[in-house]
Order: sequence, then structure tokens, then C-alpha cells
Amino acid sequence: MRAVFSIVGLVVVLAIVGVLVKKQVSAGVAPTASGMPGTAATPQQQVQQFKNAAEAAMQQARPMPEEPK
Repeated sequence: MRAVFSIVGLVVVLAIVGVLVKKQVSAGVAPTASGMPGTAATPQQQVQQFKNAAEAAMQQARPMPEEPK
């Protein structure tokens, strides 16, 4: 009985994923990360953008922990 519920659950999940994929493909728009510009850049430009973002993240100062009195 447990196996039947597992298989039914798997089929339901696959159906949901299939519907979402069909919607995404029919829309013809690639998903983008929030806050990121579109992916119209060349691969070299994308690598440079990633390097710039990583460098900017490393340059940010971390907050110092408060010392107990």
C-alpha cells in the first residue's frame, strides 16, 4: 500500500513539473535570476560580470562581533 502511494505521489509530482515545463517552453522566455540583467551578453561578458560581482562581494566589510562586557 505504501508503494502505491509513493508511485501515485511521484506521478503527481511529474505531472506538475511537466505542466510547468510546458508553460515555460511555450512562453519562449528563459528564466532569469532576480536582480540580474538579461542574458544577452556573450559568454566572455558573463564571465567578466561574474568576476566583478565576486570581487565586489569580497570587498564588502564584514560586521565585527560585539564583545561581551
